[in-house]
Amino acid sequence: MAMSAGEIERLIKEAIPDARIDIRDLAGDGDHYAANVVSAAFKGKTRVQQHQMVYNALKGGMGNELHALALQTSAPEN
Repeated sequence: MAMSAGEIERLIKEAIPDARIDIRDLAGDGDHYAANVVSAAFKGKTRVQQHQMVYNALKGGMGNELHALALQTSAPEN
């Protein structure tokens, strides 16, 4: 069963409570998403570390319920 955008957002928010999250369904199939995640928790971390934080938040869903996630992460500018 595919993972919904709401479920993706919920899981990320549980792990990274201050995250601002924008999720788009790329193919309309509930299986291919793009997500932009902004969090102060990313400050001082490499892009790889930021992405790992998000993937860890998805609790093993990547490659299973969630087939593809185009991910952009950043710390807030201010």
